[in-house]
Amino acid sequence: MHVDWKQIESKLYMSCVNRQKIVLVKGEGNWVWDDNGKKYLDFTSGWAVNNVGHSNQDVAHAIALQAKTLLQTSNQFYTVPQLQLAEILISNSILDRVFFSNSGAEANEGAFKIARKYGKVNLNGAYEIITAKNSFHGRTLATWAATGKPHEQDVFQPLPLGFIHVEYNDIDAIKDATTNKTAAVLLEPVQGEGGVNIPNDDYFHQVREWCNEKGLLLMMDEVQTGMGRLGALFGYEKFEAQPDVITLAKGLGGGVPIGAILSNEKASVFEPKSEHGSTFGGNALTCAAAYASTKYIIDNNLSRNSEEMGRYLGSRLLDLKSRYSFIKDVRGMGLLWGVEFDFDVAPSIYLNCNEEGVLLGLLSTNAVRIMPCLTINQAEINEGIKRFEEGINKTQKALV
Repeated sequence: MHVDWKQIESKLYMSCVNRQKIVLVKGEGNWVWDDNGKKYLDFTSGWAVNNVGHSNQDVAHAIALQAKTLLQTSNQFYTVPQLQLAEILISNSILDRVFFSNSGAEANEGAFKIARKYGKVNLNGAYEIITAKNSFHGRTLATWAATGKPHEQDVFQPLPLGFIHVEYNDIDAIKDATTNKTAAVLLEPVQGEGGVNIPNDDYFHQVREWCNEKGLLLMMDEVQTGMGRLGALFGYEKFEAQPDVITLAKGLGGGVPIGAILSNEKASVFEPKSEHGSTFGGNALTCAAAYASTKYIIDNNLSRNSEEMGRYLGSRLLDLKSRYSFIKDVRGMGLLWGVEFDFDVAPSIYLNCNEEGVLLGLLSTNAVRIMPCLTINQAEINEGIKRFEEGINKTQKALV
């Protein structure tokens, strides 16, 4: 008997997401299947989560083994998977310390607390954090306040104070916003949710110099751009910037929920006196999965594949732009790309692409986002672009 899962969802689940009318039940590599057996090429990778592909065997084996060994203890005790993950992250980055959480929003909340304490101790009580307009840092109250989308915040006011929003990719805006209350600057290497916005090559170098001059922390939200997504293990590497703090999640776990704060020694200000913590943060199961996923990315050089396949994907998208006059812009880096249209056709294209068997992310009414698994190959990109173009054509015909 076929179960109507969509009907069950409509009765039981809080309506927080406009779901596509697809029930996914299976995934393998860059492909997923719905409950009717239809196969789709996944150009969303679980919102930039499944960097090592769906049902990666190394990750699955690590989860199964750890589930039979030890699931949870708490941070009261040492556990091996947590420290293995810490070691591989620190040894492959410029940072010195790590703390694990359950999500990107939690990691960013921890970073805010680092900035607050750092300002309290080193900057005469400074507490404000400069963030960028059109940024996205999470959906808790504090991360929503940090997110640079004031028009979406009204319903949750009053939000926590202490966040100043400035134009992205504008060093003068950061300088003008800096006061004796400023403790840190928090930026995404590439703005994902904000439209796949890429800064100038020298932007982060200028921000780093300004933070050095004023004694501020430079914090980078790598929840979406980390773990190979931009063509390097960490996004900061693409801009030759040296942050004091980065936050990770999404692709870190290979499909399981985990977040992380990485910091240098200067920013490692927490002390073991109830200043910060997490019951499930650094859980043995999630850390085992994240270690297997991270090791797979490094061992198989998926960052390089992301860079190479990203260039190829970009060239195919630019070819589409040259042939469809209503494609306004194509922009991206690695395997994170946005396609912007001249008018509000993105929802139609998005749904038509579902019918053609390729899954996209919807950025806005006039833009879609493409972020496949980092294991994707040229043949799969070609197939995805073919299906994407078929979705575009269906929308174009409906407009005539």
